[in-house]
Amino acid sequence: MRKIRYSRWDRAGADAVETDSVFDQLNDYMNDTGDLQQAMRRLMQRGLKQGESRVPGMEDLLSQVAREMRRLYEQYRLQTAQDGVKQQLESILSEERQTLDQADETDPEIEDKKKFLDRLPGKTSDAVERLADYDFENQQASDKFQDLLSMLGQTPLDLKEAQDLIDRLEELRRLEGQLSSMRPDQIDLELLQKLLGEQALKDFEGVSRLESMLEDDGYVVARGDHFELTPRGVRRIGQLALRDIFEQLRRDALGRHAIRKRGSQELLTEQSRPYAQGDALHINIIHTLKNALLAEGRLPIRLRPEDFMVYESEHSTRAATVLLLDMSWSMSWDGRFAAAKKVALAMDSLMRAMHPRDYFGIVGFFTRAVELKAKDLPEATWNMGDPFTNLQDGLHLASEMLDRKPSQNQQMIIITDGQPTAYCRQGRLYCEWPLSFGGISQRAAEETLREAERVTRRGITINTFMLDDSPVLKEFVDALTRINHGRAFYTRPERLGEYLLVDYVSRRRKRV
Repeated sequence: MRKIRYSRWDRAGADAVETDSVFDQLNDYMNDTGDLQQAMRRLMQRGLKQGESRVPGMEDLLSQVAREMRRLYEQYRLQTAQDGVKQQLESILSEERQTLDQADETDPEIEDKKKFLDRLPGKTSDAVERLADYDFENQQASDKFQDLLSMLGQTPLDLKEAQDLIDRLEELRRLEGQLSSMRPDQIDLELLQKLLGEQALKDFEGVSRLESMLEDDGYVVARGDHFELTPRGVRRIGQLALRDIFEQLRRDALGRHAIRKRGSQELLTEQSRPYAQGDALHINIIHTLKNALLAEGRLPIRLRPEDFMVYESEHSTRAATVLLLDMSWSMSWDGRFAAAKKVALAMDSLMRAMHPRDYFGIVGFFTRAVELKAKDLPEATWNMGDPFTNLQDGLHLASEMLDRKPSQNQQMIIITDGQPTAYCRQGRLYCEWPLSFGGISQRAAEETLREAERVTRRGITINTFMLDDSPVLKEFVDALTRINHGRAFYTRPERLGEYLLVDYVSRRRKRV
């Protein structure tokens, strides 16, 4: 069970930043790690910077601990010296005990001295202080003890101060271990304040607040000892992906493409134009009457042909789309999977916001193919345990998903970096390595192209976005494109969003 300790809050820390900024930073860490738990841990480690406001992370506090420990070590060089003092004292006490053992056991004073030595404190500084008034039986031991006192500055207080500093170092090590755990509930706040001061305590409260800010605003929820994204968190990640891609587009926009099939006509009620012969009579009556009044200036109103205004319109069409996302091992190279996942998140966000009547499904394919939900995407990652590429199974599963969502405009979008290396036949799975690095897996390629033929006969368009342009790969993609009459794009991970998203959006609608 997670425990959270609360204390008086200083608004100068995390309260000075917005929760959206905290989540945006968390999203950046998720893009790097592909795992919410690791991203939350990194947020705690590194804190947050937003403009002039900054929330230090655990790493900053650990740096303070390290600096304090280094200062003590460099100033006093204590550990080695303390060990030497301890060894000398043990040697002195050993000689004294030997002398006491050889003395007359019936002497009460000898027995009292033995008990005194047995009860000496464990701390070297305390033991030296107690021995300062002790009357040694062994003269040689007594002389050595006096020499030890002289080395320590004629007073046992110097050794006590040294022992206190070593105790402080031990406390710093303990605090270092607590901070390294990245678990706020494991931190001894009194110890933190004692060793690092009031500001360090405020910094810790600030970084601890980051987690509760995300929970309070409904981006994440704690489930026992781990966190889960809420639907709001998933939507926000998609919006951020969409924003990142369109920020790139403003720097380098692509052209527009017409849709192949026209659907229903939708009115743009905020825009009008004069009527022209052949236009549909979607009359803007208010603008039309206004024109007549301005022309005549009196009642009754007489309408002239040039007074008529019609609403602008655009043809739109409903579409059903399945995105096939390659999750094989090779997608871990060169940031390929991170770019592909960002595109998937962006498209899901786009569909929800702009085309809610469209169907948008996602298939992840590796050695087998699986359907992915929007909530699965933020933490989806490439699959090292099933490293093969089964595009054939992906096409088959995508077809089944489109069967459940009938539409006159059905398409599949494939994002991949390699040719197929696995396929299914009569319910059995087959995997085969390429004949050479960059070579071809012949049977897997053939079975995948057969599946593409079945998809094509059902009127489904396949557009392929390739993150590799090796000759063997291009040959396979060319064959796929000839069969389906779709399109193929060769691009790099950093350009994938521009090609795919703009192509999709521009083909969805065309102004007429």
